[in-house]
Amino acid sequence: MSSSSDDDQPLVKAKSSETISKSTDAAMDKDMPTTDSDTVKPGVSIAFGPVDDDNMDVDQPATNGAAVNGKRKASLPNGKSYKDASDSEDDDVPLQKRRKTSAAAESDDDDDVPLKKSGPIRATAHQIGEESDDDVPLGEKLQKEKAAMEKKAGKQAAATRRASKSGEAKRKAAKKESDSEDDKPLAKKPAPKKQANGTKKVKKEESDDDAPLTKKAPAAKKTKAAPKAEPASAKKGKGKVKEEDLEEGEEGEEEYRWWEDPTKGDGTTKWTTLEHNGVVFPPEYEPLPKNVKMLYDGVPVTLDIKAEEIAHAFGGMLNSTHNVENPTFQKNFFADFKEVLDKTGHGKDKDGNKVKILKFEKCDFQPIFNHVDAERQAKKALSAADKKKIKAEKDEKEAPFMFCMWDGRKQKVGNFRVEPPGLFRGRGEHPKTGRFKKRVTPEQITINIGKEAMVPAPPAGHKWKEVKHDQEGTWLAMWQENINGNYKYVMLAANSDIKGQSDYKKFEKARELKLHIDAIRKDYARELKSEVMAERQRATAVYLIDQFALRAGNEKGEDEADTVGCCSLKFEHVTLRPPETVIFDFLGKDSIRFYDEVKVDPQVFKNLKIFKRSPKKEGDEVFDRLTTSGLNKHLSNYMPGLTAKVFRTYNASWTMAELLKKMKSTGTIPEKVKDYNNANREVAILCNHKRTVAASHAQTMEKMEDKINGMRYQQWRIKQMMLDIDNKIKKKKGADYFALPEDLSGDWVKEHQASLVEQEKIKIQKKFDKENEKLEAEGQKPMKAKELQDRMAVATDLETKFKKELKTGKVEAEGKGPSVDKYEAQIEKLDQRIATAKTQSEDRENNKEVALGTSKINYIDPRLTVVFSKKFDVPIERFFSKTLREKFDWAIKSVGEDWEF
Repeated sequence: MSSSSDDDQPLVKAKSSETISKSTDAAMDKDMPTTDSDTVKPGVSIAFGPVDDDNMDVDQPATNGAAVNGKRKASLPNGKSYKDASDSEDDDVPLQKRRKTSAAAESDDDDDVPLKKSGPIRATAHQIGEESDDDVPLGEKLQKEKAAMEKKAGKQAAATRRASKSGEAKRKAAKKESDSEDDKPLAKKPAPKKQANGTKKVKKEESDDDAPLTKKAPAAKKTKAAPKAEPASAKKGKGKVKEEDLEEGEEGEEEYRWWEDPTKGDGTTKWTTLEHNGVVFPPEYEPLPKNVKMLYDGVPVTLDIKAEEIAHAFGGMLNSTHNVENPTFQKNFFADFKEVLDKTGHGKDKDGNKVKILKFEKCDFQPIFNHVDAERQAKKALSAADKKKIKAEKDEKEAPFMFCMWDGRKQKVGNFRVEPPGLFRGRGEHPKTGRFKKRVTPEQITINIGKEAMVPAPPAGHKWKEVKHDQEGTWLAMWQENINGNYKYVMLAANSDIKGQSDYKKFEKARELKLHIDAIRKDYARELKSEVMAERQRATAVYLIDQFALRAGNEKGEDEADTVGCCSLKFEHVTLRPPETVIFDFLGKDSIRFYDEVKVDPQVFKNLKIFKRSPKKEGDEVFDRLTTSGLNKHLSNYMPGLTAKVFRTYNASWTMAELLKKMKSTGTIPEKVKDYNNANREVAILCNHKRTVAASHAQTMEKMEDKINGMRYQQWRIKQMMLDIDNKIKKKKGADYFALPEDLSGDWVKEHQASLVEQEKIKIQKKFDKENEKLEAEGQKPMKAKELQDRMAVATDLETKFKKELKTGKVEAEGKGPSVDKYEAQIEKLDQRIATAKTQSEDRENNKEVALGTSKINYIDPRLTVVFSKKFDVPIERFFSKTLREKFDWAIKSVGEDWEF
């Protein structure tokens, strides 16, 4: 039904009919490519956001007879992640010259990033190791490659199930025979058969290869004892969990290899004993100096401390124009600010007269920002020694909270700090951005601890909301925040046993899916043509989730961000471009805009046309006869615990496993790392883990090119030194060998020489400052400025030398005992360094549009990365940062190079 035009009538959303008639099916077949009834074309992404709205014209021609959505929303601003974690961990960093990334890079499933205005990303042939001048379109190549992989996955699943059934039958037969033997009288039992040498023939032990994945422990090397885990350090503190208690039992204790016991943690009881010291609260708000006040209509006003804290939060972030200039942010902030003002009596001028603050436009927070910014600059200006001292004091105070005792084992606690009050930023177009996050008090916090343990004392004058002994929970403390009403939990750190077990189960669940994937794909291929609307919608949704890694999505309340997933897609989120291109455009996880142009199976395209048929219009659901819970319930019929999100992990891990089997990586370590990245990139492309190009990418590439050119210039100088020693060598090697590379112009040489001089000055200055700090720390007098001036002579001499070289065009020989042979050896070394740098540069360029970190951290089984590391002898440090090595310690220690996903 279409909604009534009468405003007084309730809005009725259009709903698909229960069944699809043959006439409807036939009508939609017009202009559609013919399809094979038994197979389904894999889907591939052909262009992924960001989007330039001015260049978008995807709605023409209309494909479903209804008015399609008009101009799309403007792209979201390219803001940062606003996860206010106290400790950001560098999990998603590139392998070479790691750059700092936001804490958001660590969050699970974090492959959606804010989109900037530019053309949509399109996968290139070069990114998947193909020649760009091939006549076959890239989309077809990707589809063929996915089809081959899916066919192989189906065959392997069927073969594994047959082997499993055969093994089970053999075990049953053996058991039956054994039981039959047991029933015979002892005297009549046949003696054990003997081999030719007279020894008893021992029955060969059954291999566990036939056992279901859920019942198998991952293979661990038995030839070598695993290295002991280094005991985690803990600083002294006055917490109730004593230091000696934390360290007790660590010396001489065998490493706890929980991954060799897959049943561990499967029950409801997660712990028997639990001790910890609670949480760390943020410091109380410090009032502004009396001379720093917010202005209202140009008048300085004194505020109550509660209102001033909110004003301080806004004033302190005036440099974040992305937020403070956002109308939604302003509206929400002022609503919360005014609520507190109404309760506290607004403000007062210098004479004590009441100043009623009614309009946001008249508020001026600049004086507050100036004060906060001055404090920031003062902190930055602190010496390294002072910064180190402040950090040490902070660490000492927090040391008692960093660890807990979990079943007698010392475990690191993750987020033990209570989030400080401040303005909620959210991500993307969050409707509550700008709301004030209130201070969390002990009265809001529930503690979870062992019955026999001493409950940590709350701050003086306060009490805990509740103390629980929930042995089924893996949390230590919890509270409810005021913005979205979400519960915040204090959990163990990523490298703890509990977190490791969670990751292990996640990837084992994906391994289990490989036994059922063929049946699932066969079923949804058949149901794509079902006459029952609910079945056809469900099959189409599973296809999209399997092929494009779409999240399932859930219904949202009115006060929640209007984010969607596959099951909650609305009419305007899906645009159809014949013959088989579908364009998704919606707010995904964390209110981040998701844009993807995909090529689908013709039957899927046809189904989406049917689901969008008139009278459906904007606001109506595409999958109106499907819910996320219903979808997951259907999937659980194939295997226990199967949900939509398992497909993301399975597809990425299976694809990587297949690529690793074919890989023959040789050469230097950087070349091998590039091979791994190539495979990771192909996984990201085939599994649709795309990202927008970083704003700093062009600058980074420019720096890498400058670095390479700098080494080429260095080679040229060395060659000129060879001529300085032996001018006859020019005839032997030829003039071209000694010529300055054509692309290194005279202006570039001047700029490069100037930068080398500047680098030398900075290097001298830093060394001087560091030595002075050390002297001061030891109570000695610092060196005088003249010492620095004397040291700077090295940079001055270098500058003079460069000027002379530019003037004369000659470079004098340098170094001890200069010789042609030595210089040639130096040039050869530089050749190797240049080759390595070029490999890294090419790798980074190819990876600019692909979320390698997302694939590697969240979806590719980390054991596959370990397999590559061991098989091709590449240090695991080249793939996993220290944080990730701790997180995936179980994977590093549990498999060898012959392990298979």
